[in-house]
Amino acid sequence: MAFVKQDCKTLGVNPFTTIGDEWFLLTAGTPDSYNTMTASWGAMGVIWGNPSVTAYVRTSRHTMPYMEQNALFSICVFDESWRKALQFCGTHSGRDYDKAKETGLIPVELDGTTVFEQAKLVFICEKAYDQMMDEAGFADHAEYEKWYSKDEMHKMYIGRIKAVYVNE
Repeated sequence: MAFVKQDCKTLGVNPFTTIGDEWFLLTAGTPDSYNTMTASWGAMGVIWGNPSVTAYVRTSRHTMPYMEQNALFSICVFDESWRKALQFCGTHSGRDYDKAKETGLIPVELDGTTVFEQAKLVFICEKAYDQMMDEAGFADHAEYEKWYSKDEMHKMYIGRIKAVYVNE
């Protein structure tokens, strides 16, 4: 299998299923020093004239410093056979586990950031904007209570899609 560059406008990806149902790995750093986490929250669209991805990272996640220290990050989407690996990456911290070793995922460098050899679809993103979410921004306080009464807030990252690859 090899990564083949695609035009994001021709992908035919449904962001509601790709993000919400299939999940993805959000990864920042180089193959020598990176962290990855499973995410099922996010958005794809156009902002400031650029195809973009929005991802959210809780401040407690080990991925946070990697997102802060690197200009690039990747979004890797997998087929269903990798569901257990994504579950592991979403429930175990990179502080305590080598997620690649535990799951069989193979990290590789692509366009200056880390992706996984087994991904079926990869978005290479460059940070364009980041912002901490704030309790005051919630129109419905019940929504804040539901998601943040016991857990840390998320930081939102908007990434310009620099390249899209399909694994053929």
